[in-house]
Amino acid sequence: MPFRPRAVLLLSMLTTLFLSLPASGADLHLKVTSNGYLRGRGVSVMLYNDTYSPIFFDQKDSAMQIILHGHRVATNGSVRLSPTPEQWSLIPHVDAHQADAANDRLTARMSYPAYHLSYQVVVTAEPGGFRVSVNLDKPLPANLVGRAGFNLEFLPSIYENKSYVVDNSSYGVMPQYPESQMTAYPPKPGDPKPVWYIAQWRKARNYMVPLPFASGHSITLAAGDPLNRVSVTSDSGKIALYDGRNQGLNGWFVMRTMIPAGKTKDAVVWHVRPSYLPNWTRQPMIAHSQAGYATDFSKVAIIELDPNFDAPRTAELLRLASDGSYKKVYEAQVSAPMPWLRYHYVKFDFSSVKQPGLYKIEYAGEKTAVFPIAKNIYDNTWQTSLDCFMAEQMDHIRVRDVYHVWHGLAHMDDAEQAQPNIKEFDGYFTGPNLYSPYKPGQHIPGLNIGGWFDAGDYDSDVFDQLGTVRTMALIEITFHPKWDELSVNETTRNVVMHQPDGIPDVVEQVEHGVLQTLAQVHAVGHPLMGIHSSNLKEYTFVGDGASQTDGRIYDPKLGPNQIKGDYSGKNDDRWAWTNDNMAADYSAVASLAAASEALKGWNDALSKQSLDAAIKLWKSQQGRPMPPMPARFRRFMGAMDWPADLELLIATNGAQPYKQRVEKLFPQMLQQIGFQGWTAVRALPYLDASYKAEFRKALEAYMPQMNRQMAATPFGVPPSRGAWGGSGQVAEFGIQMYFLHEAFPDLVGPQYTLRAANYLLGTHPASNVSYIAGIGTQSKPKTYSNNRGDNSYIPGGMIPGYIVINPDFPECITNFGMLWYEDETTIGAATDWIMEANAAEAIVKQQMAQGASQKAGE
Repeated sequence: MPFRPRAVLLLSMLTTLFLSLPASGADLHLKVTSNGYLRGRGVSVMLYNDTYSPIFFDQKDSAMQIILHGHRVATNGSVRLSPTPEQWSLIPHVDAHQADAANDRLTARMSYPAYHLSYQVVVTAEPGGFRVSVNLDKPLPANLVGRAGFNLEFLPSIYENKSYVVDNSSYGVMPQYPESQMTAYPPKPGDPKPVWYIAQWRKARNYMVPLPFASGHSITLAAGDPLNRVSVTSDSGKIALYDGRNQGLNGWFVMRTMIPAGKTKDAVVWHVRPSYLPNWTRQPMIAHSQAGYATDFSKVAIIELDPNFDAPRTAELLRLASDGSYKKVYEAQVSAPMPWLRYHYVKFDFSSVKQPGLYKIEYAGEKTAVFPIAKNIYDNTWQTSLDCFMAEQMDHIRVRDVYHVWHGLAHMDDAEQAQPNIKEFDGYFTGPNLYSPYKPGQHIPGLNIGGWFDAGDYDSDVFDQLGTVRTMALIEITFHPKWDELSVNETTRNVVMHQPDGIPDVVEQVEHGVLQTLAQVHAVGHPLMGIHSSNLKEYTFVGDGASQTDGRIYDPKLGPNQIKGDYSGKNDDRWAWTNDNMAADYSAVASLAAASEALKGWNDALSKQSLDAAIKLWKSQQGRPMPPMPARFRRFMGAMDWPADLELLIATNGAQPYKQRVEKLFPQMLQQIGFQGWTAVRALPYLDASYKAEFRKALEAYMPQMNRQMAATPFGVPPSRGAWGGSGQVAEFGIQMYFLHEAFPDLVGPQYTLRAANYLLGTHPASNVSYIAGIGTQSKPKTYSNNRGDNSYIPGGMIPGYIVINPDFPECITNFGMLWYEDETTIGAATDWIMEANAAEAIVKQQMAQGASQKAGE
């Protein structure tokens, strides 16, 4: 193959370097572990310990995966039907998988039922690495010849700008920006038809896929990088190297070998040789708060250790002097190691250090970034989430920050009534009854006001929207933050950052959310399940939200490119998804009732409208039978209306019938304090004293149980073991414990709320960056936000954080932002952080005030 331009410059250097390095994988011996994967020093290979998501399908965390020197470098090793599959591409069915410890072999039985294709992927340890073979039950069906191949995907943030070597004779550099040629890859006659939205999406792009930028029987990636070098040799067909980012923004580099016609056993055979460093150990990771620590409270760093690391027994605290030097001011032994997942964890407690200043922690030669110790440490940790992230997410309005326009006036063509009997790609669906006075495809007026972009996409999801309003309202009701750095004008539809307008920004966010909720209720009588793109072309859009649609109401009488005033013939309007959903209706009641309290004194007219709408919607639900629910949720069925009853109780100052309903549900809440029962403390001022006594008794029983659960991990907060990072649950835990502490300070201390805050600010597994982008000395530099096309972040957005690559690898990739389950910023998470940070700030100020009072009394 011809050299790429940059390859000429590297040829001489790489030849010398490649030959001088130890043989890739030399002396590596992989063994099957007790929990079912292959492992050797610095190398792990999993085979379907994780499988594809039932909701999001291909998430880049399944099939055969390689962890090399502490980083997951490869994923999705399986038979695929296209060279660079996307999220919605057809995925194989996992029929079975097993680990054979006697033969150090992993086997997965897979199938594509629609194509009558069944096969096994077998991964077997061999000297220096492992062998991958694909064995078909019967020869490849004719319509899959030239289509089916074994793929393995490599992480762009590790391999871009790294070398590749083909057959030890051709060289190149992995592209930083996708620059491959494209070719059409249309379906064949007789192919099973994909669902409507995938067929529509592929046709709109003319079935384009990238061509390979290299191919050969042996390919080595990162030849000059001993930590990340991987060599793959094929005994069957050639290996083609693709750049999946040409097809999807979140694509990875892909190696692929086609399955030949007529062959079954060893249809594809690869020999994979990861780089092997015989004495490699992962360096310690010092997890600590990137925003620092409050002077008079606990200060604990948690150090994540490779079990093979020769860990010293002490850590040091260094203080920064004005001349730039660091002086050791404290040294102490770390705690005994606690095993958790694949690492060991020790704690360095420096709580006794109270002198304000800037510090670093040093352990085993590793030093943290600088962080402060100060009395007001949490005071400035939440404003960016409010004034930048939440402002940027505001829909149906322009958002400007001095010179920078975040987005123009978006979605003024909202919204078109969704079609009946349809299921869409992001989980939205309708049945035969649309529960709407509007006909399918008809424009629903009045929905182009208020609300937010939900997450890294631009949809408006009912539960996130309503939950965000309620949490924002609770922030105002509880803390009354006077912070005002936004100018919000709903009449002119303009937001300007760094320009106060005399109204607290939290209040303005409540108003913005309420306007959308009331618009929905006025339009169809109840909240919508969401306002969402009707096709994948618009759904995958990244950029200025004002450009996702043309902003003009669709008129089918106009031509595709015809414009007439506020109407156009371009059918790009988002759909309003209308369902009958009791949980959503009650959530709207709770949201509107809470908002009515928050808006009092700021916008009394809107406050009254919110309360009136909440009461009317609540009344409409009375006497309705509860809907069917999965068995695991049935124990909560009788309490679906609890949030609505609670917020109406507070908003009406204890009025009936809400008080009666709260009293009836109160015993049930005591059984689920860790779920939503904790919120019952907010009802106590409106109930007689016996209820507080009952709550105290239940809390006394709950706290030991909760402490045991939190002690199961080194971090003392709810662990993240699901398919989505758990930072939101940690923030909610901190909020929950704040309210319990306020109500029962003798039973619940302040440490839980501060521990949750410090966790989110960096004291967590896998890395020590702050999960709140732009907050703390070092934070996540790339997030799955609506500006991810620029490999950037929106300041103040909170990411989900680490997940566990099963069975035991905690991961949150710092310099990559294309994994939504680790990186996606949402309005719900940001609002939870604002609430949690305000709670932490309040706790510290309370203690300071108590200390000052005690001194004055002396």
